[in-house]
Amino acid sequence: MDYWSICLLLISLFGTILRTGGVELTFELPDNAKQCFFQEIEKNVTAMLEFQVVTGGQYDVDVTLEAPNKQIIYRQIKMQFDSYQFTAPLSGAYQACFSNEFSTFSHKLVYMDFRVGEQLPLAGLGEHVTVMTQMESSADEVHKNLNKILDYQTHHRLREAQGRKRAEDLNERVLVWSITETLTILIISVGQVFILKTFFTERKP
Repeated sequence: MDYWSICLLLISLFGTILRTGGVELTFELPDNAKQCFFQEIEKNVTAMLEFQVVTGGQYDVDVTLEAPNKQIIYRQIKMQFDSYQFTAPLSGAYQACFSNEFSTFSHKLVYMDFRVGEQLPLAGLGEHVTVMTQMESSADEVHKNLNKILDYQTHHRLREAQGRKRAEDLNERVLVWSITETLTILIISVGQVFILKTFFTERKP
């Protein structure tokens, strides 16, 4: 596991600790491979599947979301990132599959966030019987805004990791091209010297 995998794994673990329902993780998807994840969801509960390809190939994967009755409720082909929110029509295990079977050599790193239900309210305010005071309302608002900030931070870290990886790949390609171009110029220069030298060399009869 390289540097990017470790960093993104820590990001996903941090997000999983702070969330209440669902799963958030970063996983490796080899070439010609398919990985599926299962999540138990009760009927009429709102859930959201969000994903992003961080590194590898053209930064795309095939994604399907399958209900317990084997019905495909969401499908995307060669997508880099997307999010899909739905209300579970049935109770049971929902299957989210990520496929890299169309790629023959590109190893990819994929971030997935499968949220189930709403965020739990601030401790002590979940079963509030009376009307909340101004202080409690302010605390609840701060709690919601902090959850949004955590989501934004996760997305910005992923985008930063993706942009940095692309920049490193581009820098490597430019370096290889520059070395190849330099060697080509040297070979051509040496060849021209030898060719010109033959023009001024006397040939013995």
